[in-house]
Amino acid sequence: MLSKTAEYAIRALVYIQLQNWEEKRPGFKEIAKNIESPEHFTAKILQVLTRHDLIKSIKGRNGGFFFDKENEDLQLQKIIIAIDGEKSFTQCGFGFKICDHENKCPLHDDFSELRENYSFLIQKRTIQFLAKKILKGEAVLNQNIKQ
Repeated sequence: MLSKTAEYAIRALVYIQLQNWEEKRPGFKEIAKNIESPEHFTAKILQVLTRHDLIKSIKGRNGGFFFDKENEDLQLQKIIIAIDGEKSFTQCGFGFKICDHENKCPLHDDFSELRENYSFLIQKRTIQFLAKKILKGEAVLNQNIKQ
């Protein structure tokens, strides 16, 4: 249900949070490397997130990206809306332009339930929650794992 752009945005924000907790402000190249995302694409995503005031940035030496204390618990829903808009919460699972109770696609009822659960999840979960899972060793940020 997430676009590739939203996936990278969430991963970038988790990485930024992890670095901020260590009193560091990473740059876009460092972020791209650590979330396994193309640099140019990552830079554009970070610009969008900054424009939506979800993160802050400082240019120059000792610059980089960081969270403002006001965004301490950043819901995934806010990120997805900033990146993809509201369409990801309303689009038809079968691809119809109009899909409602009167004009149901074959997936309408099942997809409606899935969409409700998805909405609940992304309202409940935050970047900080995901970052804490990584700190605790319960999850990883990228697939570059040594076996």
